[in-house]
Amino acid sequence: MITTMLVANRGEIARRIFRTCAELGIATVAVHSDADASAPHVREADAAVRLPGDTPADTYLRGDLIVAAALASGADAVHPGYGFLSENAAFARAVRDAGLVWIGPPPQAVEAMASKTHAKKLMREAGVPLLEPVRPGEAAASDLPLLVKAAAGGGGRGMRVVRELAALDGEIAAARAETASAFGDGEVFVEPYVERGRHVEVQILADGHGTVWTLGTRDCSLQRRHQKVVEEAPAPGLGAGLRESLHRWAADAARAVDYRGAGTVEFLVAGADAEDGAGAADSPDGAELRAYFLEMNTRLQVEHPVTECVHGVDLVALQVRVAEGEPLDPEGPPPARGHAVEARLYAEDPARGWQPQTGTLHRLDVPGADTAGGRGVRMDGGLRLDSGVADGDVVGVHYDPMLAKVIAWAPT
Repeated sequence: MITTMLVANRGEIARRIFRTCAELGIATVAVHSDADASAPHVREADAAVRLPGDTPADTYLRGDLIVAAALASGADAVHPGYGFLSENAAFARAVRDAGLVWIGPPPQAVEAMASKTHAKKLMREAGVPLLEPVRPGEAAASDLPLLVKAAAGGGGRGMRVVRELAALDGEIAAARAETASAFGDGEVFVEPYVERGRHVEVQILADGHGTVWTLGTRDCSLQRRHQKVVEEAPAPGLGAGLRESLHRWAADAARAVDYRGAGTVEFLVAGADAEDGAGAADSPDGAELRAYFLEMNTRLQVEHPVTECVHGVDLVALQVRVAEGEPLDPEGPPPARGHAVEARLYAEDPARGWQPQTGTLHRLDVPGADTAGGRGVRMDGGLRLDSGVADGDVVGVHYDPMLAKVIAWAPT
């Protein structure tokens, strides 16, 4: 049984995990950079360990310092949250090698899905439909438009839409440079670009006893600069046939890498004008829809609260349960009920192209919101606020500009 958990993260996800730990009777340890010395997640933890420096490279990305902090503080488990080291197989191994419980999937599963090109190969073998890559030297005008994507990482880094063949080589070079700088890996690949495609994902949870849960769908198509802004569950307008297929493919993907814990399998859903391929199903109005595997995120997602609200579960508590070796109910998760929408709140300036902004946050108030959310309970007609900041906090230059998430649930 886990007694003390260190969260290798900051902001709203650290606070979110701490709330579940408090309910489970698990003591909490925060880590913090110098810039975060007085941050809410530090104040709310039972103990805190300083990581000297301000930048992520000096602090939250230093796996060696975080493992040392866990050992020094008496923690017996580490939860990575999302971002930073959450999908770093070497960090997961270091945590395990130190005799600590890793609240995440096996390192080999993280590695298997870390490269999108390798993940596509595995999914092809598992029978999961996907967009086949295009060899840049063999691309023709009939293949346009094309999408250049980074093999590693996410957040839209290294992503380029190409509508003219003459621009392909230059966009590949630019994408390689960007992804090498962001992720230390310059590998990119090219695939067909689907116009008006929807980003639909399936939440999965797997235990060590052969059970894989699929907890419905989420639609994350409302994005800016290839980064999600608004998410909802369940994804509307898919039709029962396609929903069932997405669930089956997501479970197949999890089993293909012997997955454990929480993860998300992401798909591109397109209309009848999409590229030919497997995965056809009927939408409610009879129009043909097709789904293609995009990637698998081997961690908890930012948008996990909408799934919690619809299914009435606490995904963090379930992560802990799986990490402790307990089985999931083989009959499956609680059935979905109602609809949930999440909106991310950012410190950005719309007059300057939505660029991140810094300064003092004087007031953050969402009237009627449950700020102790995260228990996974349904909030009949209510609002949940997952926040990483409080009144008077300084928003600095070192971290993501997302401040909080507002989640609403209703019966329809």
